[in-house]
Amino acid sequence: MAASSIDTGTSDLLASLDGGVLTLTLNRPEARNAMSGEMNQALAQQLAWAELERSVKVVVVTGAGKGFCAGGDVKGMNARNAGSGQPATLDEAIHSQRVNQRATAGKLFKMPKPTIAALPGAAAGAGLSLALACDLRIMARTAIMTTAFAKVGFSGDYGGTYFLTQLVGSAKARELYYLSDRITADEALALGLTNWVCEPEELAAKAAEVATRLANGPTVAYRYMKENLNRAMAGEVDDCLDLEATHHVHCGQTEDHREAAKAFVEKREPVFQGR
Repeated sequence: MAASSIDTGTSDLLASLDGGVLTLTLNRPEARNAMSGEMNQALAQQLAWAELERSVKVVVVTGAGKGFCAGGDVKGMNARNAGSGQPATLDEAIHSQRVNQRATAGKLFKMPKPTIAALPGAAAGAGLSLALACDLRIMARTAIMTTAFAKVGFSGDYGGTYFLTQLVGSAKARELYYLSDRITADEALALGLTNWVCEPEELAAKAAEVATRLANGPTVAYRYMKENLNRAMAGEVDDCLDLEATHHVHCGQTEDHREAAKAFVEKREPVFQGR
């Protein structure tokens, strides 16, 4: 049966359903699929629908072009910092961030169906968080992972501190957050951050193979299996998401973040002042 395209309401997110596999493609290749408001809203809507839609057995999240997701749109952040964005109170911004995180990364983690991230290229910042929120990950050999937040004066969001700590332990997670080093696909495999590494031209086929196998599997068992696995993890993801949202939005008010966003646009290294 041919894949059926789904109207997401925006070109920033593409969706198709084929044999029980819902594929969601982050579609801003010119910006390495950096998040936009339209993308996040559509992603939240599609995941909410997928959770309850019986025809959806598995969700695959991937990126168009050469990247998975670069995380937040730093150029857009710089424009907002310069006064061209819509102002919001601190409380409004934190609440909005909390709602969006739970509806996207939180939903990928908690929905009672298997979720897969297929990474054709870089997963950075919140993009890495989205990938880590999924149950399974497949990386093209040329793809990389990086927390990236320290480089733009942010503390991190979308559950990344929770997911990364669970996967690699606290000490390694701190190293990866503090230093923001790039992790190659082979290093990610050794660390347990990805389940498979394949050649770039084989990524789509490998994702389809794993997703089809899951779509054809015992969905009720998977539902309870996933709940069991999630409950086996220490702590509560919502607590982490909420704390991250508060700190992340607060960091967006700092001089260091504004300097880093400005430096990014000007293609230079930021000079952090610790304020």
